[in-house]
Amino acid sequence: MVVLDPISNALSAILNAERRAKPEVVVWPASKLILNVLKVMQSEGYIGEIEYIDDGKWGKIRIQLLGRINKVGTIKPRFSIKLRELEQFPHWVRRYLPSYNIGVLIVSTPYGVFSHKEAIARRTGGVLLAYVY
Repeated sequence: MVVLDPISNALSAILNAERRAKPEVVVWPASKLILNVLKVMQSEGYIGEIEYIDDGKWGKIRIQLLGRINKVGTIKPRFSIKLRELEQFPHWVRRYLPSYNIGVLIVSTPYGVFSHKEAIARRTGGVLLAYVY
């Protein structure tokens, strides 16, 4: 089976399990980028514990759900954004998030994967990956 967008598949599985009030979900295939996106979601309080399961093939990730996600998704195409665009013109925040100070954009920067708030604090731009609220 060919997986064209593993991040999108993982976030869709999380959203589907969340809507059905499941306590946890197992996502595969696992990658470092998916783990970093999940760590940002965990630090923002949207998901609970994350456990990597090495099955000898692709790997799996077990995620504890807390019931706090209303919507999660990937941003396609992956737009490049500069720091100035995040600070002065919050076009991307208004486009993907429902209201001011609700939810986060997940940004891949040269220094790692951060929320858009943390990217502004670290004074760096990057590539938009996903959103969650």
